[in-house]
Amino acid sequence: MTARKNEPQKQHLRKQPRMRRVYSSGAATMPNLAMPKAAKKRKQRNSRQRISQPLSGLKGFIFNARWISLTVAVLGIYALYVVGGDDRFYLNYIPVEGAGTIQATTVVEASGLAGHHIFAADPQEAAEKISAIPGVITTTVSLHWPNEIMIRIREQPPLAIWQEGETAYWINENGGLTPARAETIGLLTIISEIPEGISAFAQTTAGDEADQTAADVPDTEEETNATESTEGQEQEPGARAAFVPTAVLNGALQLRQLRPNIDKLYYRPPGGLSYQDGRGWRAYFGTGEDMHQKLVVYETVVTELVAQGLQPEYISVSNQNKPYFRLAP
Repeated sequence: MTARKNEPQKQHLRKQPRMRRVYSSGAATMPNLAMPKAAKKRKQRNSRQRISQPLSGLKGFIFNARWISLTVAVLGIYALYVVGGDDRFYLNYIPVEGAGTIQATTVVEASGLAGHHIFAADPQEAAEKISAIPGVITTTVSLHWPNEIMIRIREQPPLAIWQEGETAYWINENGGLTPARAETIGLLTIISEIPEGISAFAQTTAGDEADQTAADVPDTEEETNATESTEGQEQEPGARAAFVPTAVLNGALQLRQLRPNIDKLYYRPPGGLSYQDGRGWRAYFGTGEDMHQKLVVYETVVTELVAQGLQPEYISVSNQNKPYFRLAP
């Protein structure tokens, strides 16, 4: 019995009531809680760091010097490709101003700009090429982006016409000859009677001196002397007259001014300038700027011949101090 008393006694647990599932609940009111300022700033800083760190790496990759150089090079190559292949940058239409007797196509061809790219066009070089055209005094070539070009020229007007056979040349103020580019009306025409094989004006002075000292030399002898005096000299290319001496040009213009009805003059080295008088003979006046004096002497000789009822074949006042004439047969 004693042993049983010493054994621990079993505890009897109270029987718990059976749990029941609750299917309804009520809303609990939460107290107003405010976020501390330090925690708010820390949250904003962390948010900015999460965004700025990836962006800084991306900026460093994009704005790398190598990538910038590569981008610029690619854009430059693309721009050159676009500019080089676009027809808007080529000189396909070239207007010409100031071209009267010179055709515009001649000016454009001489410039060498037709069909060229605007970057390859050299306006200075083109102006020099155009100025080389006979009869052009000044040339201006203007270029504007992207393909606008303008050529302005100033032509040298002719003073008279030099006629050799069927070929006409213009005489400029310096006595130079250029092929006539258009038909002109009202200009004085000087018809060359220089025999073939004679270098034009090579013996003009010598011929005039011989004419001044001669007395009643027939035309045929004058031509023979001129041919012999110029024998062996080379003939100029193109026109036999490479230029017109100042004495010849000034004398012709002075005669035209004193006698406006004269539209044609003739020239041969010994006799100089002459014209066909409407009364039936040839009148020789030589060269120089003393035509007004020679005309006075000429009219005096004509008056005396007409008063005597004589018909001359020609009258020469090339040397006004020693005029002479030949009577018609």
